[in-house]
Amino acid sequence: MHTHPKRLASLLLVSLISTCLLAGCGNDQRANDGHATHQSLRQQEERARQVADAWRASAAAAAWDQGYYPMAALVQKPESGWHSKADEHAYETKNFVLRGKLPSTAAIRGKVDWGSGKPLTRPLIGANQAYQSFALNRSDGPRLTVTGARLGTTTIATSRGKATVPAWLFTLESYDTPLKRVAVTPSKLPRPPIGQARQGSAGGLRSVARLAGTAADDRSVTVRATHGSCDDGPVVKALETDESVVLYASIAGSRSGPCAADMIEQSVKVDLRKPLGGRLLLDALTGRPVPYGDSNGPSPSWT
Repeated sequence: MHTHPKRLASLLLVSLISTCLLAGCGNDQRANDGHATHQSLRQQEERARQVADAWRASAAAAAWDQGYYPMAALVQKPESGWHSKADEHAYETKNFVLRGKLPSTAAIRGKVDWGSGKPLTRPLIGANQAYQSFALNRSDGPRLTVTGARLGTTTIATSRGKATVPAWLFTLESYDTPLKRVAVTPSKLPRPPIGQARQGSAGGLRSVARLAGTAADDRSVTVRATHGSCDDGPVVKALETDESVVLYASIAGSRSGPCAADMIEQSVKVDLRKPLGGRLLLDALTGRPVPYGDSNGPSPSWT
């Protein structure tokens, strides 16, 4: 069979154009992606700057500086550590049984003491409410047995540094040291001086779910951020000022096509130029302080 030269040239041109459309020809596509990424980061940083500026010298910042906001787990394990893997599993699955009587009355208010300055007086929760906050499971299998409780104190990291606070000390069967549950209630979160941005706006900005921990030297924080099943994971960056650290999150390597509607939570370490100290840790999307802990867990966030 013979093909006319002009016909062959047309077929080759169509094939080349199709290949370019599917795979991308030259460096133009990569250059455009790079420009889009740079533009997105600029938009995200601009939103972070707006949040930092809004909180600077605001009434909300002043209220935050005077309040009590725990930044660590409200439930503290026995100082002696767990005796076995079974006990550790029982704690992680919140599987407890009560074999004793909890105090029905206690002080209504207690003091949060930072060691300097004026202590803050806050309402307390009762022993039964404290117990119910971590004993969420009543299933078969490994369980920890609570035999009683008394009101004492413990220390906890807060937005203003470490503080001594009232805590319920729960006696555990076969343990010499108690399980502690902070008894004092957090202050109400002040109304943020800036509204929440729309998810995905400002160059694909996303929310930082929660704070998971702060490094011993205060030079980095670990946060939990979300992403989907059709991307390369979350990216979290920090805008630092003298008064605050604003975290702005996004996702990397988003791919088109069929994708399961999964929401995956992942830990991300964010290095800081200088120690966090007493600076506000803020989320660029919500315009609010980044909460600590899981709202469905034994250490609910102050939000």
